[in-house]
Amino acid sequence: MQQNTEPLIFERSSPGRRGHSLPACDVPALPTESVLPAHWQRDALPLPEVSELDVVRHFTRLSQRNYSIEHDFYPLGSCTMKYNPKVNDVAAGLPGFSFIHPHQPESTIQGALALIHGLSRLIMAITGYANCSLQPAAGAHGELCGVLMIRAHHVKQGNPRRKMIIPDSAHGTNPATAAMCGYTAIEVPSSERGTVDLDALAVLLDEDVAGLMLTVPNTLGLFEQDIVEICRMAHAVGALVYCDGANMNALLGTVQPAALGLDVLHLNLHKTFTTPHGGGGPGAGAICVNETLEPYLPVPLVKEADGVYAWDEDRPDSIGRIHSFYGNFLNQVRAYTYIRTLGAEGIKRAGDYAVLNANYLKEKLRGAYALRYDRTCMHEVVFAGLKEKAEGVRTLDVAKRMIDYGFHPSTVYFPLIVPEALMIEPTETENKDTLDTFIDALLAIAEEAQTAPELLKDAPVSAPVRRLDETSAARRPNLRWQPPRQL
Repeated sequence: MQQNTEPLIFERSSPGRRGHSLPACDVPALPTESVLPAHWQRDALPLPEVSELDVVRHFTRLSQRNYSIEHDFYPLGSCTMKYNPKVNDVAAGLPGFSFIHPHQPESTIQGALALIHGLSRLIMAITGYANCSLQPAAGAHGELCGVLMIRAHHVKQGNPRRKMIIPDSAHGTNPATAAMCGYTAIEVPSSERGTVDLDALAVLLDEDVAGLMLTVPNTLGLFEQDIVEICRMAHAVGALVYCDGANMNALLGTVQPAALGLDVLHLNLHKTFTTPHGGGGPGAGAICVNETLEPYLPVPLVKEADGVYAWDEDRPDSIGRIHSFYGNFLNQVRAYTYIRTLGAEGIKRAGDYAVLNANYLKEKLRGAYALRYDRTCMHEVVFAGLKEKAEGVRTLDVAKRMIDYGFHPSTVYFPLIVPEALMIEPTETENKDTLDTFIDALLAIAEEAQTAPELLKDAPVSAPVRRLDETSAARRPNLRWQPPRQL
């Protein structure tokens, strides 16, 4: 087809600001081939012809259906979906942070290196550890790093060992990490109080155990009251204790994990220190160690001498690099901003409110929902479903009904050792009015379960998408993208 090469003429015959006619604007029409070679062109897709306004409205409506922390409360247990302050994003968007590159000479990124060094020191002050690396990209990555360091320590001692002890209430990443590092995962049961059974642990501990992987507070939202004794028992056979710090919210400013005897701790900066995660990721991890494991930290670390910062690669016992560069730097900027904004007093108050809010929910809902472990909780509370079992109503139905009340569903069926588990973490960023509204919704749902259970079984009824067939989705997932059908 012959291309039109005639210039486009835009005539302006009306007078200008001073009464003069404006000149014509010549815009030559470029042939398509001159812009895009023919072999790169394709036939037009069968897309509907709609106006720009219709397109904008369509995608705006879709975006309004998304649920986010800026819409309402996330009652997700163990996920710590709390508000990310805007000042964090302002700091991360500063050109001196956002426009630098990891391959730049050290002399040109002194501010970034100083921030990494400073954040490490702040985290060390909060946790009590001897050193810290911010290189892990997220919590599970930090967990892998921690267990790799435990393995490196035992190899250095000439005794690699083969077993890793893990509680039955642990995050699923714990046994996966142990297996990735070459260990056999050995399960230790929980006691009637929801914490590690010391008698069972004593039977399992021997000189082939490399370590224990604990979560403190644990995934039931309970503090391991015997943690000092557990660490002593492990150390007595030469094992080390790894701590999953996903629940550090509850301990901020009150407990330093290093003082409990825990040898290595990972932190989720995207949980504890308000950097985005999940759909708003990426996450960020930190790995903290005592003097025993300090030589094995991944390289590089940031060192400082006479006010000058530099990468420290000279660490012969290091497990090596675990990230292509040095972690997710802009989330480190966000975490640094958050800690410096709150200060020591504010950090402790955040931990206090995390515990207070969870116990407030527990006491307000105990009449309607069952408690498997009825004791003071920490940052989250785990219910064992409805207190009065309704005909055929399950925890999943309660969670789906939350959608109709305007709330994101809670975590359900975890930990696995709690039947019909309903896990709720209010975080420290929610105020009492929000918590009371959520409590009223859960009380209403519990009443509906007794008087009109079909409302829960049919839920959600107000969402754009009704309840999906999860069994079919799991057995026959649609994993292939297919082009739109020709109209």
